[in-house]
Amino acid sequence: MSRPFVLRLLLPLVMALTLSACEQLGIETPAQTTARQEAEGKAVGGACRHAGRALEDCYKSSPKMSKSAIYAGWRDMDTYMRENKIDIVQTREALQQAAERQRGSEAAAPADASPEPEEKPAGKSKQS
Repeated sequence: MSRPFVLRLLLPLVMALTLSACEQLGIETPAQTTARQEAEGKAVGGACRHAGRALEDCYKSSPKMSKSAIYAGWRDMDTYMRENKIDIVQTREALQQAAERQRGSEAAAPADASPEPEEKPAGKSKQS
């Protein structure tokens, strides 16, 4: 066998082996990128539903995510939570906001006001 003949046989073999390892280098194909973005959108939607956030708030908090993927994740989690009777998980942020609202309402209420409304004296009511 001559040298050019051996090189002609080995060159395609070496190129095939080199190119077959591209996925091991972390290079994503367009299909893999789309699948990853779809999965991330579903995860974001599911997390929003589990935290009790509205779908519109979820869209606003993740503007670069696909709205259809967020909705699919939100809907799937909603179905799952209803079937398994799972309650909404309050986030720290939501708990802090509720505590701030409560502190604000306590500060606005006068200290000597009674918690129960005063009863009006029973009198004759006008009926026509």
